[in-house]
Amino acid sequence: MGLFDFVKEAGRKLGLVAPEPSKPPQQVKAETEKAMSAALVKEVESHQLKIEDLRVEYSDGQAVVHGKTATQAEREKVILAVGNTEGVARVDDRIQVVTPEPEARFHTVVRGDTLSKIARDYYGNAMKYPVIFEANKPMLTDPDKIYPGQVLRIPPLN
Repeated sequence: MGLFDFVKEAGRKLGLVAPEPSKPPQQVKAETEKAMSAALVKEVESHQLKIEDLRVEYSDGQAVVHGKTATQAEREKVILAVGNTEGVARVDDRIQVVTPEPEARFHTVVRGDTLSKIARDYYGNAMKYPVIFEANKPMLTDPDKIYPGQVLRIPPLN
């Protein structure tokens, strides 16, 4: 559990419809945050991640994620699915893990990064890139499709 920072302007766009600007600013803000909370839940569900009682509360760029999952890896994938969404700058993780395991490190992709380069930096071996690719499925569908600002799981090697 803790806070995780992300690049607010990077990530998957959810295509939310803006509320009517004629409404009072407080109402517009409340409707936008409610819609974003619901969209973030749908984003996690779209990846078929296994989490019980998932709830996301979004406000001012921060998403608070609640739920219960069996593994540390699943917890981290939920955090990444939420955080790698445009508009989310920080994820407050309040997910319970049934079976605690060692935590993965997180890496924010910069221009020029490849999974091979990241694997070389973290593991000392560029050919370990499939470990990173597998650790970030289903959010990653192709090892060549990463983008600056994206945050990836870097699990410990067994």
